[in-house]
Amino acid sequence: MARLTLRITGRELPGSSCGEYRHVHVGTQRGSEPDQLVPADAAEAVFEIPVETVTAPDGTADFRGPYVQGRRGERFVYLTWGELPPGGSFAMFRRAKLFLADVPEEAVTGGAAEAGLGLTDGAGMPLCAAVRPPRIVWRAGR
Repeated sequence: MARLTLRITGRELPGSSCGEYRHVHVGTQRGSEPDQLVPADAAEAVFEIPVETVTAPDGTADFRGPYVQGRRGERFVYLTWGELPPGGSFAMFRRAKLFLADVPEEAVTGGAAEAGLGLTDGAGMPLCAAVRPPRIVWRAGR
């Protein structure tokens, strides 16, 4: 088993008020819980996600760990959006899936991958659903 660190830099955040939502935050999802929350009016959101890599029986890379979601061959990590009012708890209202199959092999074998992406969709709302290249481009990290 090897370790892969994903570094995701989100820019162009939609703001703390989007449509009907207030006190908007974005973070990663660890299991079913939000983690690394950042207010959606920040200049940028930087997330580091630890992932374990293993070799599957067919010789391809597979991914494991508390942030990894989905079945083998379809693994992904979530960026989760929700409202977090002062003194309240996080209420998720949408998520974005970042697919690990899009991480280049040299990044996986090198143990570090980086990606940057805009976090606001065309309607001015938080980016959601499947996020694939060219919307996100992974490269080997440092």
